Amino acid sequence: MGVRTSAAVAVGRAVRVAARLRGGGSAIPGTVALRIAPRFLEDTISAIPRGVVAVSGSNGKSTTTNMLAAILREHGLKVFTNPSGGNLPQGIASSVLSQVSVGGRLDADIAILEVDEGYGPKLAKLLKPRTVLLLNIQIDQLNRYHEPDRVVRMLEQVALTATTSLILNRDDNHLVDLDTRIPGSREVSFFGASPELISGAAHGVASADRFGDVHAEAGGREAAVTVTALGDSSATLSVDGTQIEVRLPARGLHYALDAAGAAATARSVLGADFRPEKVTAALGGLSTVYGRGELLEVGGESIEIIMMKNPASLQLNLDSLATEPEQVFMAIDEGTPDPSWIYDIDLSALSHVDVITGSKAWQFAVRLGYAGIPVGSVDLDVRAALRQFLALPRPTNGRKTMILNYEQMMGIRKILGFKELEGGGQA
Repeated sequence: MGVRTSAAVAVGRAVRVAARLRGGGSAIPGTVALRIAPRFLEDTISAIPRGVVAVSGSNGKSTTTNMLAAILREHGLKVFTNPSGGNLPQGIASSVLSQVSVGGRLDADIAILEVDEGYGPKLAKLLKPRTVLLLNIQIDQLNRYHEPDRVVRMLEQVALTATTSLILNRDDNHLVDLDTRIPGSREVSFFGASPELISGAAHGVASADRFGDVHAEAGGREAAVTVTALGDSSATLSVDGTQIEVRLPARGLHYALDAAGAAATARSVLGADFRPEKVTAALGGLSTVYGRGELLEVGGESIEIIMMKNPASLQLNLDSLATEPEQVFMAIDEGTPDPSWIYDIDLSALSHVDVITGSKAWQFAVRLGYAGIPVGSVDLDVRAALRQFLALPRPTNGRKTMILNYEQMMGIRKILGFKELEGGGQA
């Protein structure tokens, strides 16, 4: 592997230990490794026998990557993945450091990598994925991407790098015919949900609108894996006509579609060795990815974490609420540079909000005021706001609800004592 790679492993691991002791900085070790050995990712991942599966899209990347890794492990494969959701080059490099040998070797049969849309084209060219799974294209980080059409072009470039197979969401306006818009020969398969489930969802699947050209109708392609029924944190999938029941990490059609995408990708990767019943077994024992429908136990009470990464994630998570939450905490900060999109969100699933915090708390409070939703208090001091919320009497259903943007989710988990990102656990 060379002197540079060995040095990157040694120094990066030392930095990783220090970062874990202070309860954060998960991308810092990878940044250091890449500074020492710019080809660190290519040199370590290229030797994995069954190559790379790249997972990308606006929402659901971390959850789907976690699901797919579990399904392939259930089939007996040794899987390398980036479990803490670090989907930029430095985050992936940090994940490599957690498993690579001193000599720079990964003991894995296949790599399942969540890939950021913006860095996807560059990363895909470096890592040369055999299979690409694209989940959806939704309104996301307009300060960064400006418009969904730009994300479409990025993910088309990622799809072009797939050497063997491409897995697409047939219910997404932009992905339903993406295979017809790119050159090259590769196996293409689809996943989706039944029309009844989509039409019955309050806001469908929140796919970004597509304007200005003639295109295939969303839902118009034959799917290898289809969500046919939805329960409370469970779903029924039809895999080539075989019905299987799966457990989901949280409520909602969007999580069921993640499971369908993972199953469709495993089916493509494994071919004749794929067994649908192993999907049920794999997802039945799967831990939730931190912050994505996660339930934390604090002081004898359950706290459900709902992340508002972008408009689609907030809307779909609100749509999935079975009942109005009794106690609600919101936190939003500069990690959401322009929160004006909240005026497009249907907030009718909420009857009130108890506490709002974070540097942009007042912007949310104003939006809730326009929606006629009462707010108990606004406190810009996150720790003080958190103490106030946790001091509320136990809700009758035993569960408090926190709606957080990504940065606040990371910080509040640490405040509550949950500092471990790879594998969970309270410090």
